[in-house]
This record gives sequence, C-alpha cells and structure tokens, in this order.
Amino acid sequence: MATPVMTNDPAKAKEFFEAKMAFTTGPVELERMMKNKEVNVVDVRAAEDYAEGHIPGAVNLPKDQWHSLKGLRKDKINVLYCYSQVCHLAATAAVQFAEKGYPMMELDGGWRWWKDDGFDVEK
Repeated sequence: MATPVMTNDPAKAKEFFEAKMAFTTGPVELERMMKNKEVNVVDVRAAEDYAEGHIPGAVNLPKDQWHSLKGLRKDKINVLYCYSQVCHLAATAAVQFAEKGYPMMELDGGWRWWKDDGFDVEK
C-alpha cells in the first residue's frame, strides 16, 4: 500500500521545492549551461547505451566505474543523468560523488526527456 502524501505542510513543501530547484535542471536550462561552458555533463548509463547515443560532450561513468570518479570535475557543476525520470542511478551517484566533494545536479527526465524533446544527440 502506498504511503499517503501529506500536502498540508507549506513549510515542508517550500523546503522540498527549494532543494529540488537547487539540485535539478531541465533540458532547456542544461542546454544553456552547456553553451556557456558552466557544467560537466555525466551519463551514468551503461557503456553500450551511451555508445548508442548521449548528450553531446557527456562523459560516460557507468555504475561499475563510479569508484574511479573518472570524468568528474570539482571546478564545475557535474550534471548527472540516467535513463528516465523513474531511474534513480543519477541520484544515487550524485549522493556518492557529493560525499567526495564534487558539485552535483541531476537532469530531470534523464536521457529520455532530452532525446524525446529533440535536443542534439551525439554517438
């Protein structure tokens, strides 16, 4: 049985949405940040999925390589993405990488939203 969602606490709602806005971005904003060279984009999907297509300039850091921290940067915000909105790989990775001092954000909707919204794809 699902846990009921409590919507009657405006203070908690405010706290949640402020945190969400601080640590997530959508495809339009990510594209702008990429053009301004403000971010480092990291694809945490499997290597074979990355090879089939990814966000231009993204580095691939699949789960079995997270320990290496390869491709992460401390001088820029690392925007992580995985398969879709329901995939939690990017959020899980962001927790681990943030614990090691890397600045993190997550792309809302992941690869699916990026691709389906018609943004550039690199192979």
